[in-house]
Amino acid sequence: MPNLGLEWFTRWMTLTMSAGIEDRQENPNLKMVCLDVDGTLVNHDGHMSTAVKEAARAVVAAGHEVVVSTGRSLGATLPVVELLGIERGYAVCCNGGVTLRVDSTLPDGYEVIDRQTFDPAPALEALREVLPAAKYALEDVDGNFLSTERFQDASFGVVAQGVDFERLMESIAVRLVVFSTDSTAEEFGEAVKTIGLHGVTYSVGWTAWLDIAAEGISKASGVEALRAHLEIDPENTVAVGDGRNDIEMLQWAARGVAMGQAPEEVKAAADEVTAPVEGDGLAHVLRSLL
Repeated sequence: MPNLGLEWFTRWMTLTMSAGIEDRQENPNLKMVCLDVDGTLVNHDGHMSTAVKEAARAVVAAGHEVVVSTGRSLGATLPVVELLGIERGYAVCCNGGVTLRVDSTLPDGYEVIDRQTFDPAPALEALREVLPAAKYALEDVDGNFLSTERFQDASFGVVAQGVDFERLMESIAVRLVVFSTDSTAEEFGEAVKTIGLHGVTYSVGWTAWLDIAAEGISKASGVEALRAHLEIDPENTVAVGDGRNDIEMLQWAARGVAMGQAPEEVKAAADEVTAPVEGDGLAHVLRSLL
């Protein structure tokens, strides 16, 4: 579990006096609902269907603690939070590397309450040995994205700054991304396994895409830290996702649901499987909470 720090804890102690905690105590049936974004809330073109949006907004309106939990970075997460109508709540970004408190009364509408950093240099050195043609990008401690070869992706949420490899090596990261255009996801995964990355947590995506966070950090660690501080019963946790970076979160939840198009290892980690994203599988799960 991440160390949220004294400053966050002090702020949290103030927040625990809010009506939200009292509401949960009065209604023990309220759930903590942790939702992946790409392939779950939105399809792989980035579109959220009307059925999913309406069901998600209804769950928010019912008072459940809906937590967007994604590999996306902060800037690419905020539009999803807004679409769901969450005016007060939380989001876990960068596969657990960054946690936000959402509050529409704040100047920016949110504040970063936890940021887990790591030194990317050892991983970068090891990866370059076996994947010399891969593209690399990282999110630094200030929320900037630095990348090689003009590497851009919608999940960054900002335009990445082109830098040389040495600049990446010297940076402190909350998220490191590696993308290979020369390998399949399976070949890429095998290459990564052969080098044995140490001191970090990583997951391979649908394509030859690697997301790396600090050691021990995942979506599961981020949402568990929130659950403990929100004093939500572990039995009242729900998680829905479709990617390999969702496996720990699906296992963490009392009710873990894999999307229908998820890889077999993701489905195996879940308690149940819903319809694919194109069949509004998430909407079915959300409506079952109402």
